[in-house]
Amino acid sequence: MDARPRSFRRPLIAALCLAGFAALGAVAWRANHAQPASSPTAGAGTTVSRPAQQVTQVEVAKVTVREIADDVSAVGTLVSNGSVILRPEVAGRVAVIRFRDGMAVRKGDVLVELDAAVQSAEARQAQAELSLAKANADRVEDLFARQFVSGSARDEAVSRLEVARANVALAQARLERTRIRAPFDGIVGIRKVNVGDYVRDGDALINIEDIAVLKLDFRLPELYLSRVRPGQELEVTSDVMPNMVFPAQVEAIDPLVDAEGRAVLLRARLANDEGRLRPGVFARVRLIVERRDNVMLIPESALIPAPGQTQYVFRVNEGIARQVGVRIGMRRTAEIEIVEGLAPGDLVVAAGQFKLRDGAPVAVTGAGIDTAKPEPGTLSVVKD
Repeated sequence: MDARPRSFRRPLIAALCLAGFAALGAVAWRANHAQPASSPTAGAGTTVSRPAQQVTQVEVAKVTVREIADDVSAVGTLVSNGSVILRPEVAGRVAVIRFRDGMAVRKGDVLVELDAAVQSAEARQAQAELSLAKANADRVEDLFARQFVSGSARDEAVSRLEVARANVALAQARLERTRIRAPFDGIVGIRKVNVGDYVRDGDALINIEDIAVLKLDFRLPELYLSRVRPGQELEVTSDVMPNMVFPAQVEAIDPLVDAEGRAVLLRARLANDEGRLRPGVFARVRLIVERRDNVMLIPESALIPAPGQTQYVFRVNEGIARQVGVRIGMRRTAEIEIVEGLAPGDLVVAAGQFKLRDGAPVAVTGAGIDTAKPEPGTLSVVKD
């Protein structure tokens, strides 16, 4: 094989290697000289360039102070102030019905009359016997005064008069039992009998309900027993009147605690003059246990959950967000009570805090917005 080609390739390879090394050196030189002229070790009069820290947009709310009510929520059932099913005490046939279904009645009104022909006859007979006994007693008294009859005859006449009076009273009572009267003011229900029906003593005729005032029975856990007392205020709402709140007061507390449910039964009273609520209706109860002044509140969204009793919020001051530990109290609808860690008027981050770090610059929107006050009658969450 000829030696000239081999000797010719060696200088070519060496030249290519040198060219490659020269290209790498040029790239390294350009990389080193592409850095800014100023550096952290530059002398006096030079400016050090640093990248700008990113500003985060956040929404803030102001820590407000106002009066709040410690409360507890429950459910209950409305009960009539008075409720009774009228039943006859004697058997008989229905002769007259003196009411319309659902009408208002007054105490003592006759609602149903039974056939009282026999009782009326007995009452007239007893009245006639009373008249005869009275006339006879008057004659005996006159004769006794003139000493024509003995004292025993006078006593016998007086006794017969008293018996006659008792018979009249008995006949009147039997006659009165055929008339069924309203025991109190109220509203009658839907009657269960018609004219001509034969009813036995004890059969149900009609129910009557006193709904001008309603009672509300509800239960609370036994741990609230020391905090409830008669006279405390209640707010009652019901699905039948969804946009209304009815005030009520605790009337009585059952002395017996349910051993199975560990709950105590309470009864409240509420006015129902217009009859908008009815017995048996399901109701929601907000019992105001205590009212407190100067309570600090922030939006619930501002709280950053953390294990333990200490929670965190970001407080904004001069455009800087600082993480602050707080101690919380009652939780309300979209609000949290702050017991320790903030002051009235402080601004806290209500939205966007999960993108923040302690000491981060922020751009504030919604500054000074107060926490939303709950509408009157808004049900609150049970205290933690």
